[in-house]
Amino acid sequence: MIKKLLQGMVVGIANIIPGVSGGTMMVAMGLYDKLIHAITHLKSEFKNSMKLLIPIFIGAGAAIVILSRLFEFLLENYPIPTNFAFCGLIAGSLPFIFNKVKGHSVSTGKIAAFLIFFGIVILMALLGDTNGKAADVSFGIINMIKLFSVGIIAAATMVVPGVSGSMMLMLLGYYDTILKTINQFIDAVVAFDINGILTQCKVLIPFGIGIVIGIFLIAKLIEFIFSKAEIHAYYAIIGLIIASPIAILLKTDWSAFSVVTLLIGVVTFAAGWFAASKLGGE
Repeated sequence: MIKKLLQGMVVGIANIIPGVSGGTMMVAMGLYDKLIHAITHLKSEFKNSMKLLIPIFIGAGAAIVILSRLFEFLLENYPIPTNFAFCGLIAGSLPFIFNKVKGHSVSTGKIAAFLIFFGIVILMALLGDTNGKAADVSFGIINMIKLFSVGIIAAATMVVPGVSGSMMLMLLGYYDTILKTINQFIDAVVAFDINGILTQCKVLIPFGIGIVIGIFLIAKLIEFIFSKAEIHAYYAIIGLIIASPIAILLKTDWSAFSVVTLLIGVVTFAAGWFAASKLGGE
């Protein structure tokens, strides 16, 4: 149980950091196949599935709650070094994914999968809101539908190895907003502020429902895709990963740029690369 809780915390940490893939961490820890099987066979193997899913989800949730305030602070006060660290984490995960396609011949279909998903990420960065803080989450039917949809998208990307759900939230313009909402919810709970709790729940409930439904919907699809076209899927993942640093840097606030921040950014990039290379090993 303790081991599963700790593994869940690693997955949660990965999912809260843009560019780090919770799916990759699952693969690295030998959890991925077991989790997908538990999710897709929840009804037929309910007891065994819940024994695995409950501690993993609790650990992941605990990590997200504990670290959300830290990353809100870093992104607000040190956006350039922080985003360089994210880019390092992405780059450090590439060798792990490249190993999945080593020894397989390159084909037109595989290159097309790479280019399509590379283009999707870049296009989202260019067209999306450049500031997650500006995302409108005021209470209303349209915004609830948006939050539900964003939750599904984030959940889908959390399940795919090599793809970061939090990076997708950043590209969609909701990353900072969700982090702030989680922190405000925690503050309201600690202060026993019922109105504050209800206000944040108007954001977290539709988003959370989207995540839960998204995980269960996408798990079956992922299981099918990897069983039929595993190498093509990994080429698509490589396209997503390579495009992610470009997208994140396009959305970075460069107003505080200087030689010093650049040098610090190089250091944080290297630190991110090193961390990912260690966490992503088999």
